[in-house]
Amino acid sequence: MPVRLRVFSLNCWGIRYLSKHCAQRYAMIGDHLSKEQHDVVLLQEVWSEGDFLFLKKKLGGTHPFSYYFKSGFFGSGLAVFSRHTIHDAFLYKYSLNGYPYMAHHGDWFGGKAVGKVLLKISGLMVHVFVTHLHAEYCREQDSYLPHRVVQAWELQNFIQHTCAGADVVILGGDLNMHPGDLGMRLLRSATGLQDCFTETGTFDGCEQGFTHVMDNPFTNKQGLIPLGGGIRIDYVFFKGSRKVDVRCESLSTTKGVVPPGQPFPYSDHEALSADLFLCPSEEGKGDSTQEKDNTAGKLSELVNIVTEARTEVKVGVHCAKRMRYTAARTVIMGLVLLILEIAIAAVPCLALGADQPFPKTTFYLLGALCFAVLLSTTLLYILYSMEVKALQETEDQMRLVVGSLHERLREFPKAVCKGHSQKKYDRQDPATLEPDQ
Repeated sequence: MPVRLRVFSLNCWGIRYLSKHCAQRYAMIGDHLSKEQHDVVLLQEVWSEGDFLFLKKKLGGTHPFSYYFKSGFFGSGLAVFSRHTIHDAFLYKYSLNGYPYMAHHGDWFGGKAVGKVLLKISGLMVHVFVTHLHAEYCREQDSYLPHRVVQAWELQNFIQHTCAGADVVILGGDLNMHPGDLGMRLLRSATGLQDCFTETGTFDGCEQGFTHVMDNPFTNKQGLIPLGGGIRIDYVFFKGSRKVDVRCESLSTTKGVVPPGQPFPYSDHEALSADLFLCPSEEGKGDSTQEKDNTAGKLSELVNIVTEARTEVKVGVHCAKRMRYTAARTVIMGLVLLILEIAIAAVPCLALGADQPFPKTTFYLLGALCFAVLLSTTLLYILYSMEVKALQETEDQMRLVVGSLHERLREFPKAVCKGHSQKKYDRQDPATLEPDQ
């Protein structure tokens, strides 16, 4: 018999002492989940473990199984509640996640990651993933785009390498990417995951599936006006297998307005609720020739997407190298100034009791300033070196994958090869950029 699986996903916006009405909203979220009784609940931005424990106690009767993923300084913010037994859990922290000196953004301190739990439902192996990617603070000049592309690359790799033997795959969370963004196309094309919004039979929610809307009183409306009044950055994806067909029967979202009987919405993001149906798959169905043509088309599309992503990562490598070079020059300048300070301090000793040529207070302040510059720029040089290595590693992986995809495409002589040509991108190809000094 078909199995019905209800999945819930919400970015809780749970920053203690900073998010508005945090404690009250967690109580509202707990009441809502207790009433709706979803099979799987995927939460993001549960930054405090105390808030997780509060929800765990409140949902003990409806969702007896739960897991909280710990990462970074504040924690990954990821939590899973389930009506079914959680048999296994694993966390992968993304190698790039912003910069620590951008403290007002806070992504680096959060330790963004992807968490996975394994459920067994009616004899089926269901692999459930929850994630939260780096935020997009400025779409026109997005300095974090290479980081988010790397995160999308690592996310699809993590899903593919940990889903051997999976009957059903589910991914939910705040991906901070629009449906047509490069990272989103890379994730879907590489994994074959299907978007509940585009595949659902019935949808009830905001226009175009927006999950960040102007009707929400917690939303920064000025930031949404240039984007048409709303964006869709929260998702629920699914994928079946040869054993199980999965379809999304319905998808609903909150609509930004205050729920009846409540003083304010659950979060500044809209919640998603998807009803999935798991049905036995018919073995051997489909025409093999048609399947080969479809596979060739998908491989060709994936080659173009990975090539585009590789170009974006190369741009990131160039920018990181430039910042590292600037930090290195500042380190040298700070070191020279510090040596000069030490030489000046040695003058009285060498001059047999001569007076200090500078006032002591000024001298000590200059020395402290030189030391601070030397220390901070050294740390920045280390940070940018780590960023360069992570970006180069991703670019090397993409290069290998593109070569492997070309090898697989040679097995399809009728495949259309026009799609393999390099696209002209809006951003400059790093191969044409001047080398570092």
